Amino acid sequence: MSLPVALVITRNLPPLIGGMERLVWHIVDELRTEYAVCVVGPEGCSEQLPSGVEAHEVPLRPLWRFLLGAAWHSLDEARRRRPRLILAGSGLTAPLAWLAARLTGARCVVYLHGLDVEARHPLYRLFWRRSFRHFDQVLVNSLFTRNLALAAGVLPERMTLLHPGVALPDMALAASRRTAFRERHGLDDAPVMLYLGRITARKGLAPFIRDILPMIVTAQPRAKLVVIGEEPTQALNRHTGERQLIEHSLDANGLNHSVRLLGEFDQDNPEIEAAYFAADVLVFPVQARAHDNEGFGMVAIEAAAHGLPTVAFSVGGVTDAISDPRSGHLIPPDANEAFAKAVLACLIPTPGRATNCRAFASKFAWTTFGQHLRETFRSQTTPR
Repeated sequence: MSLPVALVITRNLPPLIGGMERLVWHIVDELRTEYAVCVVGPEGCSEQLPSGVEAHEVPLRPLWRFLLGAAWHSLDEARRRRPRLILAGSGLTAPLAWLAARLTGARCVVYLHGLDVEARHPLYRLFWRRSFRHFDQVLVNSLFTRNLALAAGVLPERMTLLHPGVALPDMALAASRRTAFRERHGLDDAPVMLYLGRITARKGLAPFIRDILPMIVTAQPRAKLVVIGEEPTQALNRHTGERQLIEHSLDANGLNHSVRLLGEFDQDNPEIEAAYFAADVLVFPVQARAHDNEGFGMVAIEAAAHGLPTVAFSVGGVTDAISDPRSGHLIPPDANEAFAKAVLACLIPTPGRATNCRAFASKFAWTTFGQHLRETFRSQTTPR
């Protein structure tokens, strides 16, 4: 018996790097257990999709070209293969998924992230955001995003809260990878903070280095900050100049010796896992910004899975990703001194901290995510 067809339309898949890209990849991976999956996605995605998944690639830029190409392939695939389920991986492709579903009678689902609802472009708000109300099911990544969707007119009975998942690492490798990473980067036995993610204004690395890091280094002169990430080049909501601000602050405060800027790694690079093991605390200084907030905070869950606590400002969907004090600390926005004190406390080893972090992260395992996802999709597979 042949499997029913599921069509996934998204701009967010590897080779692009980020939490949304990992999330959509796992959605595709879970779908293929019960569907014949076809993806309309970004150029280069075919080589990195799970086996057995068919893909139509579309150039990322310019944006209008991606949207037109994705619309063409989506409607063509929907007409030819008559999918039972059509999924938009984010708000950007929501109108394409909704239109293809309308033409074929398929059920349509969209996964919304915070920026999908907050984006303030007038055309987006007029056409894209309004389409969310017409989906059979709207998946949201946090309570913060759920509240945004409610304010946008999505009915509560059509929404399902589905947090992104996490891979639980083999802790038997922790000690050896911690030692090796520290040796490679000249960290020795210094207290280590880790920042991992894109370098954008929303992520807050520049103000952290300017306003908070000096307080930490004054109290703990041997402390080091390891930065893995770069300014984005392919993201739609990208900001430039953050790296320059960081370098200026380091020079002005004489802190170049306290920071290791390692650049960006592919999401499967083992150096990322080694960095989690090597660090003592993850710093996640995300900012509260109008129409540009953090929808969830996947990096905090990944850190907890490695036994690493996170200190973050309590903004957006980050509050879903950190259990204070179990897996870290949530600090009121702009409370820089409190943020510094929380980081300094985490730099001191505490018995049971790593165990508590991993116990919290285990609730977000990809296996649990997949089970909830499939249950949601099963309720949406009866053709209209």
